[in-house]
Amino acid sequence: MPEPARHERIADELRRAIADGRYPVGATLPSEAELATAHGASRGTVRQAVSALLAEGLIGSRQGARRVVLSTTPSQSFTELRSFAQWARAGGRTAGGLVLASSWESARAEEAGLLQVRHGAPVLRVLRVRTLDEEPVLLERTVYAEWIGTAVEALPADCESVTQQLYDDTGLVFAHGEHHIDAVAAGTADAEHLMVRRGSPLLRVRRTTTTADGRPVETSDDRYRPGSVVFTVRNSTQTNPLARTRA
Repeated sequence: MPEPARHERIADELRRAIADGRYPVGATLPSEAELATAHGASRGTVRQAVSALLAEGLIGSRQGARRVVLSTTPSQSFTELRSFAQWARAGGRTAGGLVLASSWESARAEEAGLLQVRHGAPVLRVLRVRTLDEEPVLLERTVYAEWIGTAVEALPADCESVTQQLYDDTGLVFAHGEHHIDAVAAGTADAEHLMVRRGSPLLRVRRTTTTADGRPVETSDDRYRPGSVVFTVRNSTQTNPLARTRA
């Protein structure tokens, strides 16, 4: 994996400082000039690192004032697209994963529409459990379009980040995503692999991702174990990345 860019390393150091209490909620970060001196970097590089923390909701900004710590837990903005592993690393957690089942099947009607393929076209169906610090937190039921399915099938069963590995192997970039969030009761498979009781409430995220030119890559039904993750939306009268729709 390529060495992280300088601003990413600085951002990681700031995240750790916030997470371990060196900068508690309500505290102010050093100025850009002070951070640049401390890290031996340019103010432009520091500004990139600080922007990442702003996007994650860790810090807030007010014109003419220093950055204030708002939270010790990174949240993912609905205006950006990051993989589970990227999100976990940003919070100082260790992501893992294991493919439980993988098979080539015929696309069902709804899947065909989302992946923009004909009904019955070959698709790769993958059941994968994701872990945080070795604890199961997410069960993914992902369907991949045929054009990328072969590359996915060749990945190790315990691949930490499918997103990163596909980029390394094929140059694929997951550029756009649409997410639908609701709650469902845990079924038999959910209960078994997430170690919860059958019928327990799960947060479900149905997502479809595409390339930069709009070509569908995957569609997935992701189910999160209770208490494992919080999705945070920060909006205003000027910008609102979240839309309400009828169930």
